[in-house]
Amino acid sequence: MSPVAADHPIPAYSAAEKRKRITAIVAASSGNLVEWFDFYVYAFCAIYFAPVFFPASDPTAQLLMTAGVFAAGFLMRPIGGWLFGRIADRRGRKASMLISVLLMCGGSLMIACLPSYAAIGAWAPGLLLVARLLQGLSVGGEYGTTATYMSEVALSGRRGFYSSFQYVTLIGGQLAAVLVIVVLQQLLDDGELRRWGWRIPFFIGAVGAVVALVLRRTLHETSTAESRGAGNAGQVRELLGRHRSAFLTVLGYTAGGSLIFYTFTTYMQKYLVNSAGLSIKAASGVMTACLFLYMCMQPLFGALSDRIGRRRSMLLFGALGTLATVPIFSALESVDSPYAQAALILAALTIVSLYTSISGIVKAELFPANVRALGVGLSYAIANAIFGGSAEYVALGLKSAGHESAFYWYVTAMMAVVFMVSLRLPEQAAYLRQDA
Repeated sequence: MSPVAADHPIPAYSAAEKRKRITAIVAASSGNLVEWFDFYVYAFCAIYFAPVFFPASDPTAQLLMTAGVFAAGFLMRPIGGWLFGRIADRRGRKASMLISVLLMCGGSLMIACLPSYAAIGAWAPGLLLVARLLQGLSVGGEYGTTATYMSEVALSGRRGFYSSFQYVTLIGGQLAAVLVIVVLQQLLDDGELRRWGWRIPFFIGAVGAVVALVLRRTLHETSTAESRGAGNAGQVRELLGRHRSAFLTVLGYTAGGSLIFYTFTTYMQKYLVNSAGLSIKAASGVMTACLFLYMCMQPLFGALSDRIGRRRSMLLFGALGTLATVPIFSALESVDSPYAQAALILAALTIVSLYTSISGIVKAELFPANVRALGVGLSYAIANAIFGGSAEYVALGLKSAGHESAFYWYVTAMMAVVFMVSLRLPEQAAYLRQDA
């Protein structure tokens, strides 16, 4: 293990310095919100634009092809984690964040303006795939660099609190995408949405990315010229050599963390309909309310980690996730009230908040500055693509095979792995040394 955290007295910040750092947190996290808005709006709009790019007599086939393009973007994340982590460690965090949000802007604008299959034939789905690959690359690079930057710019002694806003904006991006679709559904009829209305959210995302780009141009660089100029800066060989233990530790708890996050967020709406017996409308209402409250929890649990330490937060996450996952799923199957189901989901998301609120900072504190963005971004992207990205497919596959409860135990087993891996974390990690 090569943690760079150490015990240091908390510095006294002037009012001007506090404002500067808080402004930087807002500017960095605004881009994160836009990135995730753009990424998720594709999934929410797919039902409307699938026939535009994939003409077929079977609507299910259209959605499957659209979902395939969505999955391709997901698989680009590890490449984005490596590429933008390297850029951030060698050229600076600011440069990496500017490029990533610019790529997302280009991808969204490209989808918004793409001609239909009827107009340009097979070029239409091909260009849609290119745009989605750009977005996947961008999101893959966004997490590691933003997490690193926010952990480095946050006020010492309150790093958990300020770093938690990465997931506030990540969840906020999902909610914003849902809200835009709901508003458009009220303003336009189904035919208008299918003909041209689906393009509006992508234009909104592109404009939002431009705003985030302007805000990020005001950021100051947190990495030093010395760390960027080191010969081993941003190198996978250095990461997997001297810092292999830290890399594997992050892989271990991110695998379980990503799995349970996607289980109780993106998959849960389908579970409520297919397994718990709720209507689609009721399930959407339950999940929107739960995600909003979940978003609001993040700063509270980030602040808690500043008080009790990251290691204790992660151990609690692993232990409670191991003990509570099967009982929560079993209870969801047996209750009929949407309010009771919402309470159970919120209980699960409260446990998940112990991880997501400090997801970025707990990773960043394990790596030195010269490979920090690469270490955070690549380990997250790999574990997220394998375990988080497959959560829904594994759950639905086991349900189709008649072994739905096996998925509950799968999540439980991965949470036990999180607990065991979290034992390897340092006792105290409250200060990042830029020169480490």
